[in-house]
Amino acid sequence: MKHIAILGATGSIGTQALEMVQAFPEEFAVEVLTARHNADLLIQQSLHFKPNAVVIEEENLYRKVADALQPHDIKVFAGSQSIVDIVEMSSIDMVLVAVSGYAGLRPTYNALQHDKPIALANKETLVVGGSVITRLAAERHLPILPVDSEHSAIFQCLQGELHNPVEKLILTASGGPFLGRKKEDLQNIRPADALKHPNWKMGSKVTIDSATLMNKGLEMMEAHWLFQVPVEDIEVVVHPQSIVHSMVEFSDHSVKAQLGVPDMRLPIVYALSYPYRLPNRLQSLSFKEWHTLTFQEPDEETFRCLPIAYEVMRKGGNAPCCMNAANEVAVAAFLQEKISFLQIPELIEKVLAKASFIAQPEMGDFVRSDKESRMIATEIIQQLSL
Repeated sequence: MKHIAILGATGSIGTQALEMVQAFPEEFAVEVLTARHNADLLIQQSLHFKPNAVVIEEENLYRKVADALQPHDIKVFAGSQSIVDIVEMSSIDMVLVAVSGYAGLRPTYNALQHDKPIALANKETLVVGGSVITRLAAERHLPILPVDSEHSAIFQCLQGELHNPVEKLILTASGGPFLGRKKEDLQNIRPADALKHPNWKMGSKVTIDSATLMNKGLEMMEAHWLFQVPVEDIEVVVHPQSIVHSMVEFSDHSVKAQLGVPDMRLPIVYALSYPYRLPNRLQSLSFKEWHTLTFQEPDEETFRCLPIAYEVMRKGGNAPCCMNAANEVAVAAFLQEKISFLQIPELIEKVLAKASFIAQPEMGDFVRSDKESRMIATEIIQQLSL
């Protein structure tokens, strides 16, 4: 029995992870659940799965959650620091980091400091602090098991290939809802349009990132740190069917691919159960149905977030942290219709031009860089609205 802490239990990954926990009651137990502000769903989940403790990040919701769970002997905490601290519990066997954005960095770091294996569904943790996080995991001899479908695919392709040099990692992208469109077609895009992903059901932040192709930029950065492959050896290809989840080319030019229907529950349960595969009732891949698979180059002229991410990763230091902060602010502003879809990469570039550069950052530098970049981005947005 593996006792799991699920950070971000009420989000898309968290709810699907709980489906898998429920499907395998002899394999997994829920030890901790956390949520940002969805108190009602957190209460519902807690009453069903009976965790040892829960955390609601928004402190004004503490009393609501505490009153509902007090008769059931479930400990309740509140605040972002409590999410960082809760991973220290000795009864936790694995931490699934499924919170959105920069918020995943500090609890992941603390979990590793307290010898907890990580199932990572938060790419921003490695985008922002990849050097620090991977170094700490190596020092502690702890695994970081990828949950993103692309990184899970690469991880699976690398099994049994320990001594074989990798030539290239190939990340597949669906292309999002605007595949094939040019800049002139994207002038009047509204949030509702960008949230219509053709293949995946995801949270709003990652869905917008998919539409801008920033999601592939973030995944490229995550792949670099997870698999220690140089940036120039990580390629992105557009694969609209989302059946091939990613590929690895080896030094003999053989290519291994991992295929499956687009269902996040597959990589989730693989990460939770690794190194074992658990038989399940999820949909199997039918090649009679998916008889055509296509691939094409991404349109980097229209979707500029992807080349921005490559430039930032080559620069290194705290630049990815600054880019990530700017992107989070930009996506939030777009969702609130304060900026246009095409202004997202423009805002990111303006923040990168103004933010302080640190060549060899540590944890404290990431915190300061994130704060500074958000302030710069917010000021630019305010100026645009004047």
